[in-house]
Amino acid sequence: MDSEKFTNTSITIKGLLGLIEAKDIAIPEIQRPFVWKNSQVRDLIDSLYKGYPTGYIILWKNPNVKLKDGTMSSGKKVIIDGQQRITALMTAVAARKVFNSEFKECRVKIAFDPFAALDYIHGNSEAEIFAVQTPAHLKSKRWIPDIADIFSSSFSSWTFIPNYIAENPEMSGDNLQTVLNKLKGIETTQIGVIELSEKLDIDVVTDIFIRINSKGTPLSQGDFVMSKMAADEIHGGNTLRKVIDYFSHLAVVPTYYEFIKNNDKSFAATPYLSKLAWLANDKETVYDPGCDDVIRVAFMHKLKRAKLANLVQLLTGRDFDTREFREEIIEDTFKQMYDGVLNVISQHNFTQFMIAVKSAGFISSKLVNSNMALDFAYTVHLLLQDSDVPVAERKRIVQKWYVLSVLTGRYSSSPESAFARDIRQITEQGIPAMLKSIEDATLSDNFWRVAVPQNLTMTSTNNPTYLVYLAAQVYFNDVSLLSANITVRELINLGGDVHHVFPKQYLINNGYSKNLYNQDGNYAYLDRPVNESIGKKAPKEYFPEALAQCKTKQATCGSIIDEAQLYNNLAMNCIPMDVFNMDHKDYSRFLEERRSMMADKIRRYYESL
Repeated sequence: MDSEKFTNTSITIKGLLGLIEAKDIAIPEIQRPFVWKNSQVRDLIDSLYKGYPTGYIILWKNPNVKLKDGTMSSGKKVIIDGQQRITALMTAVAARKVFNSEFKECRVKIAFDPFAALDYIHGNSEAEIFAVQTPAHLKSKRWIPDIADIFSSSFSSWTFIPNYIAENPEMSGDNLQTVLNKLKGIETTQIGVIELSEKLDIDVVTDIFIRINSKGTPLSQGDFVMSKMAADEIHGGNTLRKVIDYFSHLAVVPTYYEFIKNNDKSFAATPYLSKLAWLANDKETVYDPGCDDVIRVAFMHKLKRAKLANLVQLLTGRDFDTREFREEIIEDTFKQMYDGVLNVISQHNFTQFMIAVKSAGFISSKLVNSNMALDFAYTVHLLLQDSDVPVAERKRIVQKWYVLSVLTGRYSSSPESAFARDIRQITEQGIPAMLKSIEDATLSDNFWRVAVPQNLTMTSTNNPTYLVYLAAQVYFNDVSLLSANITVRELINLGGDVHHVFPKQYLINNGYSKNLYNQDGNYAYLDRPVNESIGKKAPKEYFPEALAQCKTKQATCGSIIDEAQLYNNLAMNCIPMDVFNMDHKDYSRFLEERRSMMADKIRRYYESL
C-alpha cells in the first residue's frame, strides 16, 4: 500500500476522546456489551502511564458520494481497529458508562496508588500502580479509588493535595504533585492513528479489516457493518444501527425499554420505538439474536447474499460490475436493509418462528449451542412468507431445516460460505426442492446407522447430536428415567441436570477414565430423588430394585410402581432391556447399544416432523 492510500499520524488521548464526543468518529458499540475484561482496562492505563506502546487506532474515511442535488457527502470516520481501547478510555478516563456482558450499565473504575507510582519513578519497575476498583480501595486512605476524578474538569489539586496529605502524612506535597502530573499526562500521550483514504478500494479496506481482526479481541464482520451504518447519517444508517442495537439489547434485557424511551428522545420520536415495544414483555430465551444475527438474517433474506463484507461494500455504494461507487446503490441497500431488519424484529415473524423451533422440542437455550443454524432457519422462515408454499407446510420445512442443519453441522464450519451456497441454491431451486436435495444427499441409511451413533461418542452435553436427542425426548413428551411422571421437558425447563446411567463414581471405582464415563451415551435426565436413590450402585443392582417395587408398590428406586410403565420408560430413554444384568464389564456394550437406540429415536423424530 503506498502513502497515497493512508496517512500515518498521531493524536493525544484527550484529542481522540474529543473527536468521539464531537461524533466525528462513529462509535456504534456504546449500547453494546464491552468485551474487554476489567483487568485489560487496567493494563491499558498502566501502559499509557509507563509510556509503553499501545498500538495504532485505524480509521477509514467514508467515501465521498455524489448526492441527488449534485453535492458531495463526507461522512464520519469508521473504526477499523481500536474500538475496545477507545471504549476502555471512555469508561476509565472520561467516566462514561458502558454495558457489560450481561447488558448491565456500569463503569470500569481504575484505582491509583500514588505511593506505588512514586516507587516506580524511583526505579521500582514492579510497582503495582493501578488496580480495578474494589470496596477496599474505597475505604483506603492511600488509594485514589477512581482516576476519572483526577481527569475531571472540576478536579482541583489545590484542594485535593492538602486533603490527601492530611490522611497520608508520609507523602509530601511535591511528590504527590509529581505523580499526579504524570497521571494527568496520560491525556497528552500521543496514540498512533492510521487513517485509510476514502479513495481506497473497499476490497482492500475489507481485507485490512479481516487481517487486523484475526488476532486479539476481534471485531466481527457485523461490527464492521454497524460502524459503517453509524457513520452514515445521510441515509439513516445511524437510526438503523440503533434499531438493530436496541432489538438485540431488549431481547436480553426487556426492562431496558423504559430506559430507551426516557433517555433516547431522538429515537423515541421515530416510528421504530413502537416496533420494539413488544420486547418490553419478552420472555423468550431460546434465541436472543445479537446484532450480527439481525444483520445477517436481514441481509440474507432481502438481498439474497450472505457475506457481510459484501454488505459493507453495498453500503458504500459499490457496483460489483463496474467497481464504481454509486449513490443509488447506497440508497437501495439501506432501503432493503430497513425492510429486512423490520421483518426480523417483527413480533409476528419472530413469534411464529419461535413457535416452530420450540414445538420441535428446542424449548431452552440449553439445547442450542450456536445461533448460526437458527439464523439460517429464521432466514428460511422469512423467505417462505413471500413464497407460494402452503402455510401448513412452512412450519414443517423450517423445523426440518433447523434440525438437519444441527445434525449435519451444516453451518458449523465457514458458515458464511455455507450460507452463501444455500442462498444461491434456494434462489435457483426454491426452498422445498432444496431441502429435499439436501436430505437425499446427506440422510442416508449409513448416516443414521453409523454417523449419528458415532457422533454420540462425544463427552460433551453441548454436542449438537445429543442436543437433538434431548429435543426429540421433549418432542415425544418422554418421561425422565425411572420417574412416574416428571418429564424431560419439565427437568430442562426447571434447570435439572443430566446424570450418569452407569454412575460416575461406580465407573471410577472400576478403573474407567473421564473420557469413558462421561460419554453422551451414558447421560440421561434424572429427577434428583431418583439420582439420589441410585447413588453409586451398578445398573444390575438398582434396575432390579425398580422392577421389584412394581410388585411391592413401595417405591425405593425411582417412582414407577407398574411393570409395563417401567419397561415403557426404559424404551423412551433408550435403555437396553438387558440392563437389569449389567455391571461395569458390560459398559462398552451398553454404550454401543444405547447409542444405536438414541440414533433410532432421532431418526423417528426427524421423520415425524
